[in-house]
Amino acid sequence: MKELVVCYPTEDRHLQAIQRAAPDYRLLVADQQTIPELIHQADLFVGHAKVPVDWDRVAASGRLKFIQSSAAGLDHCLAPSIIQSPVVVCSASGLFADQVAEQTLALLLGLLRGIPVFYRQQQKHEFVRRPTADLHRKRVGIVGLGGNGRRLAQVLSPFRVTIRATDYFPEHKPPEVEQLLPHTQLLELAAWSDMLILTLPLNASTKGIINHKIVDAMPRGSWLINVARGQCVNEGDLVEALDRGQLAGAGLDVTAVEPLPPESPLYAHPNVLITPHVGAQSGPRYDDSTRLICENLTRYLAGQPLFNIVDKKLGFPHPSVLYLPN
Repeated sequence: MKELVVCYPTEDRHLQAIQRAAPDYRLLVADQQTIPELIHQADLFVGHAKVPVDWDRVAASGRLKFIQSSAAGLDHCLAPSIIQSPVVVCSASGLFADQVAEQTLALLLGLLRGIPVFYRQQQKHEFVRRPTADLHRKRVGIVGLGGNGRRLAQVLSPFRVTIRATDYFPEHKPPEVEQLLPHTQLLELAAWSDMLILTLPLNASTKGIINHKIVDAMPRGSWLINVARGQCVNEGDLVEALDRGQLAGAGLDVTAVEPLPPESPLYAHPNVLITPHVGAQSGPRYDDSTRLICENLTRYLAGQPLFNIVDKKLGFPHPSVLYLPN
């Protein structure tokens, strides 16, 4: 019998829904300890392997036909051998766009309104008025306008900001964005932006893409927010830019190494706000994940068009196939 491997937190009702969507497959439930071996039994795989998997062996066997990731980022499974294989890969891009937008606002507004400074004062029982900054009417640059970036533009729009963005598909401009530039014009976007927000995927071309050249192009005293992947930012260049005041502050939901090592200078920096990669956390997260998984399993097995089918060379889906729940 063909087998479907599940590797994300589930309850019985989630597994029952998956079984109904793929009735001819036997479900194998894995966790992060067992997935490196169970993946080799999979004809279909749904979930997210956060530990190293021998994807070369998976691709070479030819057994695995379909991956539905429960995460938006696909750096965990898009090994070169999977990219070159016929395995169909779908992401969860856009599924948690509301939560990522809320996390972005929390980091951005927290920094602008001085919450870290005032919290430290509170701990010392001090009540001192200090300067704050504004979000309204500022220039906001969004790097990567996939599901998360598009929802973020919608959420930011009522603040009367002017939004520009870069993306691989600049012809798909939403109304909230004044100008959508090709991804090759990141330097121009950085030079324009009071706040630069990263919502792009991690792949070979985006690793370390935010470096001294980009931060030095930004207006002095601007802000950087990263709710994408930590390795998109050169953290040495970021710390140096913060130390000399080129950047006024940075909000980081992700870091290059997670957990962020205790000795990292980012922890102690007065103008940095760090959250431990919680941007996509949500009360109904696993219900929502299961809904997308079941929808795409049904479509895949029926030979129908898929949501969030990934261009494996780029590492993300085309805007026209994004799954954007209401």
